[in-house]
Amino acid sequence: MADADKNTLFIPGLAGKLEALAENFDDAPKGVLVVCHPHPLHGGTMQNKVVHTLARAGHELGLATLRFNYRGVGKSEGGYDEGDGETDDLLAVIDWLDDRFPAIPLWLAGFSFGAYVAMRASNQRPVQQLITVAPAVNLVRFEGLKTPDCAWLLLQGKEDEIVPYQEVIDWVGKLTTPPETVYFDGVSHFFHGQLVNLRQTLIDKLSAKTGAL
Repeated sequence: MADADKNTLFIPGLAGKLEALAENFDDAPKGVLVVCHPHPLHGGTMQNKVVHTLARAGHELGLATLRFNYRGVGKSEGGYDEGDGETDDLLAVIDWLDDRFPAIPLWLAGFSFGAYVAMRASNQRPVQQLITVAPAVNLVRFEGLKTPDCAWLLLQGKEDEIVPYQEVIDWVGKLTTPPETVYFDGVSHFFHGQLVNLRQTLIDKLSAKTGAL
């Protein structure tokens, strides 16, 4: 808990301060990975286990990481805003990072609803790598979103009980520039019992990219 307290900070957002957890910024990182958590009205926070796993993978790849709570979550001020305000929150975090680390490569990752937030922001700021895990294509407005210009990796469980695998397949099939995809046999939405597999897959897929930074 002491380490978490030491790394906790507050970033100005349009709806008030945003609670964030910054890690590995003192270790000459190759880049920074910002991780977006799942739906705030369904218990999503920056402490979610999949979000934590994404951050751990980032550390093993030599990246600093920043997780944050959307407006109205934890100690972040404001209230839920149907994805629009949460995207503004992410953009505020990115701009805050850019002011302090202007030359550092930016990666974005998001889980479920967070994948929607990350994908929207990837079209509004320079991003080197986008990672979407179990993107909630059946729950929020993914249809019509611009395909990211950056490299993009999508990971999805085939036994996802919240975001059906087939709906993700159908959505990806309609994209003009689809992402690189990894589909996990027997894996549920929250990657129960498969978090180590998720982390290792990310490292295996992305280590060559961080090695070039």
